[in-house]
Amino acid sequence: MPTITVTFIQRDGSEVVIDDAVTGISLMETARTKDVDGIIGECGGSCACATCHVYVEPDWQAVLGEPDVLEEMTLEGVSHIVQDNSRLGCQVLLSEAMDGLRVVVAPPQ
Repeated sequence: MPTITVTFIQRDGSEVVIDDAVTGISLMETARTKDVDGIIGECGGSCACATCHVYVEPDWQAVLGEPDVLEEMTLEGVSHIVQDNSRLGCQVLLSEAMDGLRVVVAPPQ
């Protein structure tokens, strides 16, 4: 599988640059394999907990697209920290078009 570069900006402002993120794998799983602080994935990627909530940097929103209905419903559970650029990492499957993607880890629920 091809690999891409993805950058996570952790809650403390430090960056984790993953230059071997495998396409076809979720953003959440990628973060978990590299121990990105704040990405827990408590539900294992079933779109039920929002512990992989990230803010997509504006330049990347169109590439990722909009969340589907289930993702929106899950994000409603953390509406106090949801922004227009909120996504759940478990619902973002990495593709070659996402090479260079930058996301910010959302604050704790």
